[in-house]
Amino acid sequence: MDSNFPNPAGPAVAPPPPDTASPANNLFPIFLKLENMRVLLVGGGNVGLEKLGAILRNSPATAVTVVAPHILPELRELAARHPKVQLLQRPYQDRDLDDKDLLFLATDDVALHRYICAAAAARQLLTNVADTPELCDFYLSSVLQKGDLKIAISTNGKSPTVGKRLREVLAEVLPAELASVLGQMTIIRSRLQGDFAKKVKSLNAVTAELAHGPAYETPATAYWRRVATASLMTFAAFIVLNILSYYFTWQQAWDVARSSGTFYTFVAVGFLAQMVDGMLGMGYGVVSAISLMSLGLSPVSVSASIHTAEVFASGASGYNHYRFGNVNKRLFRVLLLPGIVGSVSGALLLAHFGETYAGYIKPILAVYLLILGVRIIAKAFQKVAKKRKKVKNAGWLAGAGGFLDSFGGGGWGPLVTSTLITNGRTPRYVIGTVSLVEFFVTFASAFTFFTILGISHWQIVLGLIVGGVAAAPIAAKLAGRLPTRWMFVGVGLMVIVWSLWALRKLL
Repeated sequence: MDSNFPNPAGPAVAPPPPDTASPANNLFPIFLKLENMRVLLVGGGNVGLEKLGAILRNSPATAVTVVAPHILPELRELAARHPKVQLLQRPYQDRDLDDKDLLFLATDDVALHRYICAAAAARQLLTNVADTPELCDFYLSSVLQKGDLKIAISTNGKSPTVGKRLREVLAEVLPAELASVLGQMTIIRSRLQGDFAKKVKSLNAVTAELAHGPAYETPATAYWRRVATASLMTFAAFIVLNILSYYFTWQQAWDVARSSGTFYTFVAVGFLAQMVDGMLGMGYGVVSAISLMSLGLSPVSVSASIHTAEVFASGASGYNHYRFGNVNKRLFRVLLLPGIVGSVSGALLLAHFGETYAGYIKPILAVYLLILGVRIIAKAFQKVAKKRKKVKNAGWLAGAGGFLDSFGGGGWGPLVTSTLITNGRTPRYVIGTVSLVEFFVTFASAFTFFTILGISHWQIVLGLIVGGVAAAPIAAKLAGRLPTRWMFVGVGLMVIVWSLWALRKLL
């Protein structure tokens, strides 16, 4: 809560000279212990309900007296849940100001507001008047709270809508672990040893999570995560090399690397496909399929190679998105299991029925995504941001995306990413989260295909893996740096390209 009521005692020291370059908002931000005060609210309509809700959300035990000739049933229900709220259904009287510390005016009578403001000023009461900034002694802020952290945003009474929008942005950006970190800070501070400079350095290291995300929880955790990751990668490489040694000699591998640039062409295709997919959350299958087919490879070898290589590329992409803080953990949990179930189901059905029935589904999906692509590009150039819609069936969306990706030969990124972004979700976190889930979805699909059909075309797979893994950290870093508008445009264009590619036989 902000207040511009003057301090009658005056400053304790001489004030600094005025800063001519200071911003126009000269409000002094404070946080009040409102539960120790007596509050009067005049007005029982929708605005009064909004004011009372703001008071009780932040300070539920505040003693509030509501005076109004007419009181909404919703306001009565809210008051019934708070014993210290008193309702007086009658017109305002001057004696209502007695023994009050704070005053809120929320009626539609401007003349009454001015009259009460004059009476309140005579008693030195701080007053907030709805929709009349010039009569206010203080403004209500747009408040974001995560545990013990509370952030108040003031627009100097100019635009509460802007304050609410900024609050939504901060709620999305600040990590979910923030509340637990603050809850542990008291314990951490009591255990720190050394001089002041050393304590500050230690606290900065601990709170690095707030700036960089969950990958920087503590220095010790970050160190052991790197050790575990390196050990896992070493172990995986050892297994892969041992398996390959049963089928291929070192001379054969060297001959492939030297053979007329073909292997390096596959590397370049994998790099380009992963750059597009990592930045936009989709496009790996489209870019790699178009590129490989243009080299004269058969559709069967292209499809098998892409599904196998995408496991490694999506794993590297998801890890780097998590590392750079592009993942929304709550959305990740919602998408994970349905996506895996849909992927395995699609792979089993495709292996049983073949590609005939998959050809019927893909055109329908392509038409749907073509419409979504146009909407996403239009959304990028909207001047007024629309309110974000809640995604009610994200689990079903993930299940459908996983099924179509396996059964239809692609569609996880275009369907899931574009639908979530169209509903107003932040592109950076949608792309990062969907990319991380894609690893598990692709792994489930590839494992199912491998169990049933086996693996082939290892030269193409190896080139795509090398290029995709190399591009993953670069793409994930860029996904967090690109302007939101151009991310919308990129996603929209990629969705349209994917749709036209899927519809190419019909067109």
